[in-house]
Amino acid sequence: MWVKFFSVLFILLEIYNFSHAQLCQGSLGDPIINITFGSGTNPGPSLAAATTNYQYVSADCPTDGFYTVRNNTNACFGNTWHSFASDHTGDPNGYCMLVNASFQPSVFYLDTVRNLCSNTTYEFAAWIMNLNVPSACSGNTIQPNITFSIERTNGTILQIYNTGSIPPLSAPTWKQYGFFFTVPVAVSDIVIRITNNSQGGCGNDIALDDITFRKCGPLIINSIDGGPATAKSVCSGALNEFLLSCSISGGFTNPVFQWQSNNPSNSNIWTDVIPAVNSSSFNFIIPAQSLPGVYRMRLAVAESGNINAFQCRIYSQPFSFTVIASPVTTAINDGPTCEGGTTILAATGGIQYTWNGPNSFTATGSTIQLGNVQTNQAGKYYVVVSNATGCINKDSTSVIINPLPLASTGFSNTSFCLKDSVQLIAAGGLTYQWIPATGLSDANVFNPKASPEESVQYMVIVSNQFLCKDTSFVTLNVIQPPIADAGSDKIIFQGQSIQLAGSIIGQGNNFSWSPPTYIDDILSLQPFINPPVDASYILKTTSNFGCGTYSDTMYVKVYKNIFVPNAFSPNGDGINDTWNIPALITYSFFELAVYNRYGQLVFQTKNTAKPWDGTYKGKPMPVGSYNYFINLGESQDILKGSVLIIR
Repeated sequence: MWVKFFSVLFILLEIYNFSHAQLCQGSLGDPIINITFGSGTNPGPSLAAATTNYQYVSADCPTDGFYTVRNNTNACFGNTWHSFASDHTGDPNGYCMLVNASFQPSVFYLDTVRNLCSNTTYEFAAWIMNLNVPSACSGNTIQPNITFSIERTNGTILQIYNTGSIPPLSAPTWKQYGFFFTVPVAVSDIVIRITNNSQGGCGNDIALDDITFRKCGPLIINSIDGGPATAKSVCSGALNEFLLSCSISGGFTNPVFQWQSNNPSNSNIWTDVIPAVNSSSFNFIIPAQSLPGVYRMRLAVAESGNINAFQCRIYSQPFSFTVIASPVTTAINDGPTCEGGTTILAATGGIQYTWNGPNSFTATGSTIQLGNVQTNQAGKYYVVVSNATGCINKDSTSVIINPLPLASTGFSNTSFCLKDSVQLIAAGGLTYQWIPATGLSDANVFNPKASPEESVQYMVIVSNQFLCKDTSFVTLNVIQPPIADAGSDKIIFQGQSIQLAGSIIGQGNNFSWSPPTYIDDILSLQPFINPPVDASYILKTTSNFGCGTYSDTMYVKVYKNIFVPNAFSPNGDGINDTWNIPALITYSFFELAVYNRYGQLVFQTKNTAKPWDGTYKGKPMPVGSYNYFINLGESQDILKGSVLIIR
């Protein structure tokens, strides 16, 4: 297969060469012609009829003598073509031209370029890919062979360049071919002729992209602040100033200079600096308020009289200045804080943080904790925040540390009797809270009245106008009254004596019994008594701390004999529901047994004056007479008789 080229190709060459591209070794101007084939979705548009005599198809994989414009190709001719997904620049939407060559070698592009600068050197370049894989055509593909020719309009050849055979490679590979040439004096129009030299057959298929035609001039060497450099990075928020300089190798008779700028808002547009600075040096200033982005400068050079002609200029490599955003910071603290508390300093926006503050304070880290703070630590704390690119920003936060109130009370401890009260007094703040509130007339005043039931320690929390708090304590010792316990009531037979079991609980050591009759010692807590009749004895005690006199009474029942009821009515009316013989308790040993008329034991108690409720094994006994026997022990006679159950 033959490759026939299309397009508006511009060819620059300085020497006749069949092996290597002769690209410009000096500095270049912007492309006067720049054929990129555009971009978009597949397929791309056909070319103008004047640029090629090949036929256009919209589908992928054109056959012999056809071409298409696309941003990719995939699995053509049984994968004997390379598959690729973008143009030469890597743009997935960028178009390139796919050519399946015709069978006959021929000129496939011919065009005239007008209004060039006379006596000026230009570079022509184009990117070409051999579409065939090495295994195509059984490993014997026809290799493309392209000749570029620059001619005067009268046919005189100014420069010619041949690519030589372009071999197939194992991976899709773009290669730039080009050369440079000089437009003669008094000539401004030239002819571009592109010829495919290979014979037709299997192979000879190419992709073509990015055809450029640029002025080629002397080499321009950049320097920044006197040193070789083309790029710098700076941080936003600060004014930066650089001296840009360019040195130009020989080649211009009377060079003229024009500086151009390019801003991040539109990286494809270069603008002349106005007013023009006709010097190879430029004082470039990046204001502090410049937004982050890449700011570029370059120097345009041309012969005197040609500086305003775009096609006559060459340019230095761009000076590139990247303005990096300084950190966007915050600096805060969790205050105001009360004296003695903890304050947290916090900053955000970077990866490194350096703090300084009052009293020569220094620290590092995004979060800093200040413990047990004092009022002399109040003030402004500064932080320097650095981001990953080394740019910094400064921020600050003001720390407020409020003083504590000085809590005090009128006394630390006191004692008083139960049921009395004491006036508490606190000072040192604006508000007060007493804990616990039990026994206080008001827990939220500075002077509550306290009447606790038992000893207690009160804490008062005193707050000032900053809501800072201090505490003080008061201990109240509540003197409990002594408790006199005369013991349980007693039962005796006339003539018997019995010991009392009195006791005093609490702080009361002064006590006595009354009346003093039939008692052996009124100043003993366990005296013996033997009253001949029922009597009451009072145990009285007096508080050691003057907290009053307290007493308790016990009753003595004196029996002259044992009274045994002869009937009871267990009917639940609350009257005589049980058969009870209280006097039995006066005997240290006794035994009571009750039998029915059949001699069956239905109730029994021993040494306990337990009443009988008229039941046997939980069931009511029938109305009737029941015999009882009472053994009093101590060599006394056995009492016996009968008791009647009435319903």
